[in-house]
Amino acid sequence: MIQIDCMFSPAPRKVVQLRLSLPEGTLVKDALATLHQSPEWLAYLGSLKLSPETPSKQGIWGRMVTSHQVLKDGDRLEIYRTLQVDPKIARKQRFKRQGKGRTGLFARRRVGAVAGY
Repeated sequence: MIQIDCMFSPAPRKVVQLRLSLPEGTLVKDALATLHQSPEWLAYLGSLKLSPETPSKQGIWGRMVTSHQVLKDGDRLEIYRTLQVDPKIARKQRFKRQGKGRTGLFARRRVGAVAGY
């Protein structure tokens, strides 16, 4: 038997960690099938309004893997949720709110300095 940690995030800044005991040679897809039986996982899917059949992306220790990857003892299986906002759009909106005067090259100005220099 191997022990793996399965981690997922139902909301920003919230992480749920489950420890699974699985037989040697277990694939990621088999671990996900085992995970689908836990009440925490079902609550997570309910909060995101997803069905258990919805495909998700997963990784081991921060590296993307396929569902046919073999798990080893001590692995941390991470289930990733989809992005709510495109990072490029979020950055543009944040820049628009803050304005150019307080960001990037113009964040610190010397007293009496001309803007942009």
